[in-house]
Amino acid sequence: MKKSAGILPFRRSKGETELYLIHMGGPFWRNRKRAWSIVKGEIEEGEDPLSAALREFEEETGAAIEGEFLPLGEVKSSNKIIRAWAVEAEPPTRIRSNTFEIEWPPKSGKRERFPEADRAAWFTPREAKEVIVKSQIPLIERLEELLRKN
Repeated sequence: MKKSAGILPFRRSKGETELYLIHMGGPFWRNRKRAWSIVKGEIEEGEDPLSAALREFEEETGAAIEGEFLPLGEVKSSNKIIRAWAVEAEPPTRIRSNTFEIEWPPKSGKRERFPEADRAAWFTPREAKEVIVKSQIPLIERLEELLRKN
């Protein structure tokens, strides 16, 4: 099973917590309601998972991220396991993502490039649970629990 690592930035604004999510790029996600995700990507062979998460964050947003990384554990998402961390930080919502290439439209013989992430935005936890890929909802709940304890 593939392994991915990701980061869920959060900030406290006017007494409320907000979460930073990316909208996944490409035609598959274009019109889907649940097309938002934490910033994540595949862990390369021999790579430390947190290092992979930091690398992926920079590749998908164009910005490095720093802070105290709080482990959120793992979730299973279709064919992969995602290990995630939260961090209190304010990355920019204007992103510069790396791209991928696929045949589009399918069976057309044409190849097109799409950004891995086409935008980023801040959400309250309630809002995030409505738009994030369902398998990642437990990561939000774990962050909420961590923040309640502190």
